[in-house]
Amino acid sequence: MPPRSQLRRARDGWLDHLRVERGRSEHTLGAYRRDTDRYLDFLAGAGVTEPGKVREQHVTDFLAHLRRGDDEHRPLAATSAARAVVSVRGLHRFLTLEGEVRTDPSQEVAPPTPPRRLPRALSVHEVERLLQAASVGDTPAALRDRALLEVLYGCGARVSEAIALDLDDLELGRPDAVDMAAGGGVVRLFGKGSKERIVPMGRYARDALDTWIVRGRPGMATRGRGTPAVFVNARGGRLSRQSAWNAIKAAAGRAGLGGDVSPHTLRHSFATHLLDGGADVRVVQELLGHASVTTTQIYTHVSTQHLREVYAQAHPRARG
Repeated sequence: MPPRSQLRRARDGWLDHLRVERGRSEHTLGAYRRDTDRYLDFLAGAGVTEPGKVREQHVTDFLAHLRRGDDEHRPLAATSAARAVVSVRGLHRFLTLEGEVRTDPSQEVAPPTPPRRLPRALSVHEVERLLQAASVGDTPAALRDRALLEVLYGCGARVSEAIALDLDDLELGRPDAVDMAAGGGVVRLFGKGSKERIVPMGRYARDALDTWIVRGRPGMATRGRGTPAVFVNARGGRLSRQSAWNAIKAAAGRAGLGGDVSPHTLRHSFATHLLDGGADVRVVQELLGHASVTTTQIYTHVSTQHLREVYAQAHPRARG
């Protein structure tokens, strides 16, 4: 067996450090070994076998090689290539800290950015099916789940915001409500960083909340210690995030919508349907509680599908 190169010995020392000093799992160490094996083979092909001979261009070329592939390896997606680059950067950072080399040649090489997945939005018809499926029977749990889903969709609330709601945060049908003619109200939500925002609430969400608070909540709440929470569990305590997720998953299953419907799906749908209906993106930003309009603008890409559908149906030259 040929002797190990300086780089390979240094890499093995790094893995030993991760195992002994950092307590990394064998699964993680195996991934690091595979990534850096390929990297060291690439460097050896370029005639580089010593840590001090590695330059930034070598790391950059390796990244390009990963994305391009070769006769033995298929091209890697951005996510897989990014993981490999993270392994390489960990190795070089270790060698720098250990004094093996003066500078880190990988420091300025950024991992590729995976393409941003557009959030899934349900159609209006799918949301209606989901909300109908949330209320099976007339039990307190069914009334609560329907009210919860109506708030998530009707207000664009995060699940953490919805389960944190207290009774004092609701102003149902107050005189200066935005849509008093439709029987709406407003709700006070506390978002990231405890930032408060007031969001209008339509009649459907208001009615579902009214029904839950009057007919369903009292029986559950009396089993607890007098929590002010709007949404409570069977023991009378505040509903947990996991229980909220389970309620949505169960409703999605009954509605035949598959297993990828989450609380955020309803928030995405809220934003997309507002934009499809002509709402200004900055109004949607305010309703969602985004600090920057840039975050909200991802929904304008989702709504492009709606524009394509309208164009295909309405323009005389859209169909060939």
